[in-house]
Amino acid sequence: MEALLVKIFATALALSQVTTAPDIVATRFDRAADQPAVAQLLRAGCAHMRKAFDIEDINLDELIATAMEDPQAIAGESKAFRGLNFADLLTAYRQFCKNETVPAPAVDLGEVIDFYNKALTDLPDHNKLKGMKLPGASVVLDRKGERFAEVFEENQRRVWVVLADIPEHVQKSFLAAEDKRFYEHKGIDERGLIRAFISNLAHSGRPQGGSTITQQVVKNLLVGEDLTYERKIREMVVASRLERTVSKAEILELYLNSVFLGRGSWGIELAARSYFGKPAKELTLEEGAFLAGLTKGPNYFSPDRHPGRAQERLAYVLSRLREDGVIPAGEPMSRALPSLPAMVAYERPRRDIGFHFVDQVAREAKAVAGIEAITANSYTVRSTISLPLQRAVEETLQEGLWRYERSAGRLQFRAAEASLAKAVKRIEAERKAGDKKPAWQLALANARLPLYDVHWPAAVVVEKPSGQKGESWRVGLADGRIVPLILDNAAAQRKLALYDVIFVRVVDGSGKTGTRAELRVRPTVQGAVVVLENKSGRVLAMTGGFSYPLSQLNRATQSVRQPGSTIKPLSYLAALGKGLQPNTLVADEPITLPPIGGKRTRDQDYWTPKNYDGSSGGLLTLRRALENSRNLATVHLLEGGIENRPEASLNRLCELAMEAQLYRECVHHYPFVLGAQPVRPIDLAAFYAAIANEGIRPMPYVVESIDREGTPIYRHEPSSITITSVDQVAFYQLKSMMQGVLARGTARSIADLASNVAGKTGTSDDENDAWFVGFSNEVTVAVWLGYDNADGKRRTLGGGATGGGVAVPIFEPVMRAVWANVTARTALAPPSPEAKRHLACKGTEIDYGGAYTRHSRAITECFRTARRGQIVDTQYRLVSHQSALASNAQAREGRQVSRGAVHAWRARPQWGWGAPQSSWGWGGARWW
Repeated sequence: MEALLVKIFATALALSQVTTAPDIVATRFDRAADQPAVAQLLRAGCAHMRKAFDIEDINLDELIATAMEDPQAIAGESKAFRGLNFADLLTAYRQFCKNETVPAPAVDLGEVIDFYNKALTDLPDHNKLKGMKLPGASVVLDRKGERFAEVFEENQRRVWVVLADIPEHVQKSFLAAEDKRFYEHKGIDERGLIRAFISNLAHSGRPQGGSTITQQVVKNLLVGEDLTYERKIREMVVASRLERTVSKAEILELYLNSVFLGRGSWGIELAARSYFGKPAKELTLEEGAFLAGLTKGPNYFSPDRHPGRAQERLAYVLSRLREDGVIPAGEPMSRALPSLPAMVAYERPRRDIGFHFVDQVAREAKAVAGIEAITANSYTVRSTISLPLQRAVEETLQEGLWRYERSAGRLQFRAAEASLAKAVKRIEAERKAGDKKPAWQLALANARLPLYDVHWPAAVVVEKPSGQKGESWRVGLADGRIVPLILDNAAAQRKLALYDVIFVRVVDGSGKTGTRAELRVRPTVQGAVVVLENKSGRVLAMTGGFSYPLSQLNRATQSVRQPGSTIKPLSYLAALGKGLQPNTLVADEPITLPPIGGKRTRDQDYWTPKNYDGSSGGLLTLRRALENSRNLATVHLLEGGIENRPEASLNRLCELAMEAQLYRECVHHYPFVLGAQPVRPIDLAAFYAAIANEGIRPMPYVVESIDREGTPIYRHEPSSITITSVDQVAFYQLKSMMQGVLARGTARSIADLASNVAGKTGTSDDENDAWFVGFSNEVTVAVWLGYDNADGKRRTLGGGATGGGVAVPIFEPVMRAVWANVTARTALAPPSPEAKRHLACKGTEIDYGGAYTRHSRAITECFRTARRGQIVDTQYRLVSHQSALASNAQAREGRQVSRGAVHAWRARPQWGWGAPQSSWGWGGARWW
């Protein structure tokens, strides 16, 4: 028996049951014992279908006779009938429809039963559709309340709308177009099947399926869209069951919210907005009829691509509405095709920024509001993002990562981003007279590059040098300009071909130098940037890597890295909180600490840290030790600077780190003080914000509120924690010392920001990580760079790649973007009134912490005062006066300061950290 005939009769077996006995549809038969019952079901089904043919006024016997006379004329152009033996079909018709005895049956009922049983194995549960609300498109707003992003699952961009909000004339338009007898049939419309069958015999164009709306719901949501007989059998049986489980209204509501209508829209509500800029409840009859017409083929009948087809389809739906009495019979119908309703311009939803940020929005919505997935319904989420700042952050990080690898000689050009050669050839072949734009420009405009969030302009190679003198690489830009390409990458010169797409940086020319393009190559190194609002904890911008399509890991919130020296402010905060002053002297000399616990073990269990450059600096003030990030001086604080014993000091630092919520748990080992324990960039940023706030640590967040259909679901309540184990005096002193990191220390390359910003560089062991975290009065910016090393291959940033040299150049433009887009640039604030009551300031020599002379490099230092207002002198608490005098003498012998330099220093405005001299003070002290 032919396989096609088996499939046809297995399908007929399903159809017979759902049309004649829908309440008792069997999904499995015994191959031998049930053959008589199956034969009887086929006969009952055929008798039922013959009545349907009669109702449709079609003579089935004449149709079969015609097919037998010339089967090729009927089936030759139809894939559904191709390869079918019509003689066997006629024999089966005589057996099951005419009840004749045939000498050699054409149908092996055993094979039919086998195929039927297999098709209905593991049938999906139709009860899932009862009360189902399909995934929707949620809208994410920026901090100003403007639309920023849509979030939806693949092929699920919809906004759910209840049936009551869809006008009746719109509902009837869809019924007229797709299922005229929707309210009469029980899931399967045999008359509709017959009409589709006859139409497919008569026409070789687009085939009609004859599926009901119920079948389409089942196909779209349960059984899939495979073009097989198995799927059709499953679809019919499940549709029949669904009709007995849910109401017609529920089925229609599911359909109108699930059907794809083009322009990236699933469901009537989003389609109404996409085509007409209005909700579904405001659609006119013509607009509803137009959308109903799209169900047959949204791309084929697209008004944007094929307006003529769309008009023909609209005319068809309107004619069906007239037949159904929705359009009064007395209204005249134009002989010409109806005009399409006025539509809004179609803008393909495209976004190129904030993908890591939006992922964090979804995670936070789950954590704070219990929303398992923001695509489960259509939510409106107001976020904290500043769009212009976010763009600046992403652009800066991408350029910074590229510059690092280029300067380190690590860039690897592997291939172009895309090739437009085929697209250019096709456009040129289809070009119409009058088209002015070059083919490469049209191809570039329609290109969808894999790295859709990279902000370098895309360019097309339009000329390659042939080797003759004067020839050069030239690329075409999106605006039509053709400019020279600066190409110093040997691998790119070998691999690039005509019409390849690359990323470039366009440099506008001046004078004799014209506009040119510089090649940009994907880097391998990764990075993360967080911009946090100090007072509130709002995350104003965040990017978790070079490009989201390359890696969805958000390194700002989902990964931990060794912070290196950016953790050192924790030790200095603890020391200042214990009463030490910024001018307290500390040894920057070799030190060895015994194993924790006091047990004598192997020599390698002792810890002997080193400075980054391997040197030692004698004695330094706390200020200078922090400014220049001296490891040995920081470790020496464990011996009496924080607590009396190193182990007790380490315990205190762990307690402080936990209180500041830098970590959930602290690993008690001495390298912790130099940044050995990994930390999340977002947590480090929050700790630095606490320094800016004199001890109030904000709780970072990205979601302000969540609404669903206008009903509030969640509102963020401002929250923060106060670090109480250290007073505000210590926090302000630390902030002042961290300004010195920019003014004179490891971040002095941005010394011009020192009056506005405080911060700290960081480089982890072997240059695995490079950091800079800095804050102004309003925001904290954390920058991290490093390699993921997820492939098991350990790759470092390379010798000399420090936070000051790698991360600071990224921090600076981000900070300037903050001032340009979020808040004005201001001088760092003086101490709060609470801290001010316990501080006094005076001129101090930077290097040694003593009273300054005319040959000193001096600053205004703020000192903790005792109860009666006198400055607490802790300068020699950690080292003896004699040791300090000896170190001081040695340093002065080696110091040479020209009179011109001294005179220049004395003549410049005395601004402290760059802020204008202030007249307010107390106890005879003046704040600078």
